[in-house]
Amino acid sequence: MENVLSICCPCGSTLEYNICCEPYITGKKIASEPGILMRSRYSAYVKCNVDYLIISWHSDCHPENFRNTLIQKERKWHGLTVIEESVGSHIDEGFVEFSACFTDKNTAKKITIHERSRFLRVNKCWYYIDGIFK
Repeated sequence: MENVLSICCPCGSTLEYNICCEPYITGKKIASEPGILMRSRYSAYVKCNVDYLIISWHSDCHPENFRNTLIQKERKWHGLTVIEESVGSHIDEGFVEFSACFTDKNTAKKITIHERSRFLRVNKCWYYIDGIFK
């Protein structure tokens, strides 16, 4: 059973990582909608792939400035739940409301994040721009 769990995509789909989020993280595919980008960004957090988090974050946010704080290896991620995906005020804006749970390995405290993330599409590519914690 351990082998089956280790190949499942961290985003919570029933697909294997190599056909679900990995192609987006490696640049072989481009997310066609905000929900796909959201799930692949979650997988990047789980896999500690800071480069993908930076390139999938809107450049207006200057994501490179946050490189050292993006990945916190003392977190063990437990899962992602996508609550709602919605279109924004124009065709190139979208929202994804989600919750994600992790345990801080230093304190053993379990923490749940609940956010409504906003995404913008630029030249056919979606980017995370900001979010509101709920």
